[in-house]
Amino acid sequence: MKLAVLGAGAWGTALAIRFAELHQVVLWSRDADQAASMAASRSNPRYLPDVVFPANLSVEADFAQAVAGADLVLVVTPLSGLRPTLKALRALDQRAPLLWACKGLEAGTMKFPHQVADEEMAADVPRGMLSGPSFAQEVARGQPAAVTIASNNPQFARETVNALNTSVLRLYASDDLIGVEIGAAVKNVLAIAAGICDGLNLGLNARAALLTRGLVEMARFGAAVGAHQETFMGLAGIGDLLLTATGDLSRNRRVGLLLAQGLNLDDVLANLGHVAEGVPAAREVLKQAQALGVDMPITEGVCRVLFENAKVSEVISTLMERAPRMENGL
Repeated sequence: MKLAVLGAGAWGTALAIRFAELHQVVLWSRDADQAASMAASRSNPRYLPDVVFPANLSVEADFAQAVAGADLVLVVTPLSGLRPTLKALRALDQRAPLLWACKGLEAGTMKFPHQVADEEMAADVPRGMLSGPSFAQEVARGQPAAVTIASNNPQFARETVNALNTSVLRLYASDDLIGVEIGAAVKNVLAIAAGICDGLNLGLNARAALLTRGLVEMARFGAAVGAHQETFMGLAGIGDLLLTATGDLSRNRRVGLLLAQGLNLDDVLANLGHVAEGVPAAREVLKQAQALGVDMPITEGVCRVLFENAKVSEVISTLMERAPRMENGL
């Protein structure tokens, strides 16, 4: 099988490396200089400098050449790049099955990735999402991990899992695409909250309470749009939440840690040097939740800190002073 991986950031590169164990993979970078550097060094000096590319992995800066003859396309860009990438594929009449690894809701439209794909792709082209607890550095180095491929076309999900499953990256199929997308979006927002909690040294008790109630928010949001509740107990739900909210390699957790130090959002993002999808996702998740009448107080608190310059201490007080309620139920 020939795979085209579109997006040469850390995650796109890591997936390209892993899938090149079994298939011929072309990794596309929109930056011609970066592509030339990767091709020359047989690595990604910018994001994964210590991992050598396998022989089956080639690098391409020409978009049309990268996707020519592909049997499967993986879009591994920030969510803001999903729609432009799909438009470019459509302009080439590229109709290969497609996966995206973009997480969040589209800024300004509150649309999930599958809704963007529905608008930009032919209805008969199989498609879905790859998501789960996975840091790029560990996947690239061949450390064990497991992720989910979700699609509204269960046969496509199963076939893709069978084709891409590797010796160190275990894949599971799911037919709950919206549930996996919600998990991917909300866990990044909660990871920012967890970073703030840890940065302020509020303690392990506080972090456990935060993540547990955050998982309730995730499930509550999912229930409002018809997601399967068991999805949030799996890799794309609690699995990805635990990793992103507690792992030192998490960009979104790092955002929270820096906010806890008193930096403003612009300085945080400049310091980070990478895209943290939880920042734009927080606003869109909250807007969507409010439109659906879903109560998400932790997400609301993160948005107040990110976009309203609210003091972290005030947000924490607001959360802790909420009226007591029954825990069971959503």
